[in-house]
Parts: sequence; structure tokens; C-alpha cells
Amino acid sequence: QVHLVESGGGSVQAGGSLRLSCVASEFPYCVAWFRQGEGKEREGVAGISSGRGNTFYTDSVKGRFTISQDSSKKTVYLQMNSLKPEDSGMYFCATGIVCVLRAAPYKFWGQGTQVTVSS
Repeated sequence: QVHLVESGGGSVQAGGSLRLSCVASEFPYCVAWFRQGEGKEREGVAGISSGRGNTFYTDSVKGRFTISQDSSKKTVYLQMNSLKPEDSGMYFCATGIVCVLRAAPYKFWGQGTQVTVSS
């Protein structure tokens, strides 16, 4: 069982920034961030492999979001810049053994942290 705790969400205006944190009890192969807006499906945002630190992003956040990790703290961060209203939603981190931006392969999930971006 892997326990994950997200933090760092909040309300910001468009163009603003937030940094999300995900603290894990242990790091399996991959950690990813997902988000789910109201009435929308959960979508993958960014992921990082715990070993080599390879990162991957969904197209809509490339150049604006950066995922990073601090292995000593078992923490993965998501730095979000130039936020847009469409970035709003509940953000979840998840761990799994496959680094993809689909929710199904991820076995362990946190409770989420809310991000609201106003125009």
C-alpha cells in the first residue's frame, strides 16, 4: 500500500502560478499528476519516472507546467505557471509501475487538491 498526500492547491487569477506537492510513503516506478474538472473525465497532466527522472506532459500544459521530484523527501512537485481557467479542477497524484498519462494503470491515488483559476 502506498499513501499519497497532495497539497498546494488554491485559487488564483489567470496568469498566476501554483506549486503542488505530493508526498508519498514510497516511490514506485512512476508518479503522475491527473486533474478532473467539474463534469469532465480525469486527464493525465504530467508524470515522472522515479529512477531516471524522465518527464512527460500532456500537450496543453507543455511549456507552462514542470514536474520534478525530491527523492530524499519522497515528494513530487508540479509547478504550474501561466495558469488558465481551463486548468481548474481537482488535482490528484498517483503512483504506478507504468509511466503513461492514462489513469487505469495507476493503482494508488491521493485524495486530491483543488485548483481554481479565475479569469
